[in-house]
Amino acid sequence: MTTTALRMPRPVHRDGEVLHQRIAVAPRSGDALPCAEDASRVRAIRRIAAARLRSCGLEALSTEVALIVSELLTNALMHSGTTEITLHLGLQDGFLHVTVIDGMPGHAARKPTTDDAESGRGLALVQAVASENGGTWGTSKDGAETWCSLRVPSKERP
Repeated sequence: MTTTALRMPRPVHRDGEVLHQRIAVAPRSGDALPCAEDASRVRAIRRIAAARLRSCGLEALSTEVALIVSELLTNALMHSGTTEITLHLGLQDGFLHVTVIDGMPGHAARKPTTDDAESGRGLALVQAVASENGGTWGTSKDGAETWCSLRVPSKERP
């Protein structure tokens, strides 16, 4: 006897929460780099976010969101000095909103980089991906929250 597995269409979330994750971060002092365990958490959360989007029927955005999550979490980890970072993915009015909250006042800003710079391109990438997907990005007034929105492709919308 042969059985055939039918692949059921994955549900696309209506407006609401897609993912909410808090990440504990080891305290740092001065210019010390984040510990390897914290860096591995960024990789793990990036994969979790992409998998969650695929499971919600939003696979068309999973690659872009993985990049955005990686860049925004890494910025929070590298520059905030916080001990907890929150990632939130939510749908509202045809847009997927990615929000990273580190709770530490500061200002995320794109900085000019040279071709041989080892860092400094993250927010430029976030801006480019947001623009390519009909969205935008920004920070809260106090800089403790950075966000990005992407238009959900029409074939993915409920």
